[in-house]
Amino acid sequence: MELLWVLIVGGLTALLWRNAIDAHDLALSAAHQACREAGAQLLDGAVVFKSWRFAHRPGHLRTLERTYLFDYCDDGSTRRQGFIILKGGEVELVGLGPTLMHEQRH
Repeated sequence: MELLWVLIVGGLTALLWRNAIDAHDLALSAAHQACREAGAQLLDGAVVFKSWRFAHRPGHLRTLERTYLFDYCDDGSTRRQGFIILKGGEVELVGLGPTLMHEQRH
């Protein structure tokens, strides 16, 4: 019986880990695309997880909302910070400084 619980907990942990990796990859792809569209350079080639919370989404009870941050340069010398908000497995918002690059329409 103890082995069954270990397998269940291990399986759930692996599932959550995979979900986190997929979300990170989606955020990184969105950061690359936003920088490309804005003519900016994604610095460090990375996004950094900032926070998560449960949020309401039309048609769903609750979904996980994750926020990621990234640095970019749009003038050749100034480091700026952008953000990405994922809801579930979709990009909800992408922002470069004060500019909103992408907003998911429901």
